[in-house]
Amino acid sequence: MHLAESKTLPPATLIEPCAANEPGRPAGGRHSSGHRRREGLINNAAINKLRDRRVTVMGLGRHGGGVAAARFLVQQGARVTISDMASRTELADSLSQLDDLELAAVHLDGHRDKDFAHADVVVVNPAVRAGHHLVQLARQTGASVTSELELFLARCQGQVVGVTGTNGKSTTAAMLAEILQAAGRDTYLGGNIGRSLLGELPRIHTETWCVLEVSSFQLAWLSEAAPRPAWAAITNLAPNHLDWHEALSDYREAKRKIFGPATRRFDPTGALGEPTHDLATEMRRLPPLPVTGEHNRKNAALAATIAREIGCANEAVSRGLREFRGLPHRLEPIGAWEGRTFINDSQATTPESTIAAIEAYGPNCWLLAGGKDKGADLSDLATAIARSTRGAAFFGQLGPQLHDLTRSLATEDCHNCFAGLREAVAWCVAQSSPGDAILLSPGCASLDQYRDYADRAADFRAVFEALCRRDRHVAS
Repeated sequence: MHLAESKTLPPATLIEPCAANEPGRPAGGRHSSGHRRREGLINNAAINKLRDRRVTVMGLGRHGGGVAAARFLVQQGARVTISDMASRTELADSLSQLDDLELAAVHLDGHRDKDFAHADVVVVNPAVRAGHHLVQLARQTGASVTSELELFLARCQGQVVGVTGTNGKSTTAAMLAEILQAAGRDTYLGGNIGRSLLGELPRIHTETWCVLEVSSFQLAWLSEAAPRPAWAAITNLAPNHLDWHEALSDYREAKRKIFGPATRRFDPTGALGEPTHDLATEMRRLPPLPVTGEHNRKNAALAATIAREIGCANEAVSRGLREFRGLPHRLEPIGAWEGRTFINDSQATTPESTIAAIEAYGPNCWLLAGGKDKGADLSDLATAIARSTRGAAFFGQLGPQLHDLTRSLATEDCHNCFAGLREAVAWCVAQSSPGDAILLSPGCASLDQYRDYADRAADFRAVFEALCRRDRHVAS
């Protein structure tokens, strides 16, 4: 990584906003009906013309979006400053991906007012809370505020399909991308699922399909001027992230921002109004799926419905769904030990996700649940645990609360509470029998004890691998 004082950086491929992407219109080259859009430009010169602009990336982060934004901005000739609250050690992986870039400055361990007061553009990490005082400062001093997602939507020439919702959005998006690929479409999968598509813009053309999983955080930062996906779906809606959104109404309104006036809408559960589609017929037509659970059948039915309206043939829909093997950290089998199957569902961070996991694995499940409080109601989850699992071990910030709720509903005392995940796994293993499943499906966020859900999953996997090594050592 190189730091430049005031040098003008030569851009690589300059990618201007698409003329078709006017405010409120779908991103891409066509309406969902196939007609060409009226031409127009987002009226924001600072964001549209990035060369020589002073751009602050607020929150480099560890999940790729900040890195992708920084790389893209430098390639467009912007003078980029990185600002993050985290330390160099915490951001080591992300910083290493910027080693070949010439940056104006990198300021870590806290934000500096001048990086916002003197900026032309601020690109905000979705995790930053709305109303942050430094974002307000930037706006007051004339800066334009945008996000990695908005930078992409304003410049994408392809056909964009957005998928959001409380549960199932990642799997639905991935299933749809699999179907589109099976249909021979040039397809990219990205967004909140863990991959920014900013770097792919030079390869995306008008016949390319871009399937984006989009979170409420990303949508909350989407401006009114930003293009919306030509096709968009919301899987469902339940209270979530109420530690970030001020109220359920704010969460709902963030989700609503995925739709524009010309967006082809898919809302089968009526999350944001009247249901738009009945998935019952599509569910009866589904082929056998490699993934487990009734919730995944609903995800597949929604993906198939979207794909058929896009124009995918029956054979492509069936082949794509048959070939979908699931996503990491979502009901992911990691192996067996002495007849017990270990299942990693660490990305289940809502009560509804964990209830779906319990339904998928039935009464032979020993559940591991708990973590950081996001403001969700845990009563339905406690009921499902008490009625439909063999037992459960709780851990983390919400462990004691879940333990108390579940014990008050259970007819048998087969539950326990521990400070950490490893002790909880050891107890479940000791209580379980061959044929049982040890299911990590926390129903809560991970940030009370872990860097993220993947870090929590790695700890679970490490316990499993230690058990396997112990057996090999004894056998030798």
